[in-house]
Amino acid sequence: MKYPFLLTLLSLPLLACTPVEQTPVLVKTASSNNLLPRFSNADKMKIGKKIWQNESGGSVAGLTHWNEGEEFPSMGIGHFIWYPKGFNGRWTETFPLFINYAKAAGNKDIPAWVLSAKDCPWNSRAQFNADKNGPRLTELRKFLASTVTLQTDFILSRSSAALPKILAAAPAQERARIRDNYAKVASTPNGAYALIDYVNFKGDGTNPTERYNNQGWGMLQVLSNMRPSSGGQDSARAFADSAKAMLERRIKNSPQARGESRWRAGWNNRCETYARPL
Repeated sequence: MKYPFLLTLLSLPLLACTPVEQTPVLVKTASSNNLLPRFSNADKMKIGKKIWQNESGGSVAGLTHWNEGEEFPSMGIGHFIWYPKGFNGRWTETFPLFINYAKAAGNKDIPAWVLSAKDCPWNSRAQFNADKNGPRLTELRKFLASTVTLQTDFILSRSSAALPKILAAAPAQERARIRDNYAKVASTPNGAYALIDYVNFKGDGTNPTERYNNQGWGMLQVLSNMRPSSGGQDSARAFADSAKAMLERRIKNSPQARGESRWRAGWNNRCETYARPL
């Protein structure tokens, strides 16, 4: 492992009611780039818990959630989104991707109703919340709480695969600088964590539908708009500042009816963690 001290540094407390993942089913994923460190299974669990903490305070209840003002619920430690029938949003729908990943891993505990569902079975936030403690969502939370490492593997696989996609989507004259920025950020433990978390948080930036006024906010845009940096913590800080700037631009470009400014403080707080040594 590139950072032998990462296990200790990434430790985060979770709520006492959080189930422990007894026998995680892991997928051995080949890295699509060699700039991210390789993490042990124990490190993956710690990273997953940190992402879970970011998304929903590490609570089991937060593993199935529908934000006010959004058209879809979010599931799991990474708040993977799931679209109801008839809704085609601009964001990449990640919950079905995770379920496919879990099936490929040979996981046998996926709820049967999830496997048979073509779309999210709740059509509104009110319907979802009314069924919050029903058998389906209770079963789903139990499954999600028991597969933290598997979900983390899924997030890691998406992050690792992001760099080749980003470089392919970037203008040719910017690719070397983007790759250099990525390498500099990846050179510290908190920088490596930032690269993992941000792709799950706001995407890789290559999806053309994830735009407001033709401007994106994903990893591609963050790396492209970083100021020059010297590596180490300076690059982690530059990444955090660029991420906040891209999200501020998103808020300014977003439809007023979405009220995205209400998320500014939380988004900025999350980005600030990228600049702090773990």
